[in-house]
Amino acid sequence: MLAEKKVTNSNQIFLTENVGKLIIKFSIPVIISLLVAEMYNMIDSLFVGQVIGAKGIAALTIAFPVQRLFQAISMLVAIGASTAVARCCGENDYSKIKRIIPNAFLVLIVMLLFLTAGTFIFRDALIVKLGASEAVFPYAKEYISIILFGVLFQGLVFLISYILNSFGNSKIILYSTLIGAVCNFILDYIFVSIFSLAIEGAAFATALSQLISFIYAFKKFMELKKYMNISFNFKLDKSIYKGILFVGFSTFVIEISDAVVAVFLNKILAEMGGDMAIVAVGLITRISMFMFINIIGISSAMQPIAAYNYGAENYDRVRKIVRYSTKLVSISSILFWIVIMIFTRELLGIFVNDKEIIDYTVNAFRIVVSILPCVGIYYVVIYYYQAMGMAKLSVLLSIFRQIIVFIPLVYILVYGFNLGVAGAWIAYPVSDVISFFIAIMYIKIYHLEEKEKVLIKDKSAVAAV
Repeated sequence: MLAEKKVTNSNQIFLTENVGKLIIKFSIPVIISLLVAEMYNMIDSLFVGQVIGAKGIAALTIAFPVQRLFQAISMLVAIGASTAVARCCGENDYSKIKRIIPNAFLVLIVMLLFLTAGTFIFRDALIVKLGASEAVFPYAKEYISIILFGVLFQGLVFLISYILNSFGNSKIILYSTLIGAVCNFILDYIFVSIFSLAIEGAAFATALSQLISFIYAFKKFMELKKYMNISFNFKLDKSIYKGILFVGFSTFVIEISDAVVAVFLNKILAEMGGDMAIVAVGLITRISMFMFINIIGISSAMQPIAAYNYGAENYDRVRKIVRYSTKLVSISSILFWIVIMIFTRELLGIFVNDKEIIDYTVNAFRIVVSILPCVGIYYVVIYYYQAMGMAKLSVLLSIFRQIIVFIPLVYILVYGFNLGVAGAWIAYPVSDVISFFIAIMYIKIYHLEEKEKVLIKDKSAVAAV
């Protein structure tokens, strides 16, 4: 009971603190942690690009969908579990929390181990399917083979960090990823620059830094385990893990959509533009990720706050949370967009020093991100419905932008209108505009009005008694 009171006190801020301050307070650590996590690949790209050149960047671009798949699985369980924990905190149902956390760990470990084994066994065929040329294949194979040893640790860091975030501890997600990124940079410098291990060294640096990050996060989790007296009997509860996967599925779809689009684009760009186009999309993805990190960071930080208040039946506060989140994500996205549009060439120059590649990528980049600030509201809406446990609607919205709109649009523009590679670049802003208007349609806070009517009716009935 004492442990539960301690936990309750830590997340009471979800109910009492100013909405604006609360969202900013939770957004900043999440944004920085996502930025730092993304820097694993960026740091590798920085060192590999300078040492190996375009072939190294192309190899990392081929590896990107594989990394995104593992991240998608990790986020599926992490977001599903943390959302369930946040709602249970709002409902003061701590006995259920003690069942949610062990189930989340077991499900994630089993899923990642199976996926790691399958990827390693079939890696040659997979790399070819991802669009690697003969020149790029050996680099991609070496990199993917080594980073697989770190993906389980990275996944567990995500799970631990998001669960602790649901209890009001927003700093662990920041510190764990920051430790990993700093270690990755140092190890990259040692392995790649000093020992000249090239792409092999970059992969070892990534895997080892993920292990170090996990050690820190696990130590912090053991403190929570002790406080709440959580026991791990490693017995799956179907009703619990199904709920976790159901709620987290829309986040999985968001993450996996990036991987699906990357595979799809790599094949088309390899056919239409060769390695030059593959390098270009890899660079565009890395730089535009800064804006997406801001969008996803604010949206995911809003989620446990909204879920907690929803569980506590504080529906008016949920409205305020969503409204403030849409304003914050829109303003901050515009500011990021201005910076990357002005300094496009300089940002590209960080990764490659080939003038031909930079010239080729600049125009494509500015087309791709031209409407990107509009996407912020779209993701806030997705995470809102996920926080409410409305998984079907959340999943539908999650696949809309990338799968339902973008992929068919690329086919139409590239092959139907014979625009070639340019058609792939143009498909980005068009799908962003369509997604923006869909988000506007759903920005009304559905479902809360009905809940409030039931709550008022119940209170009236109690008062009458």
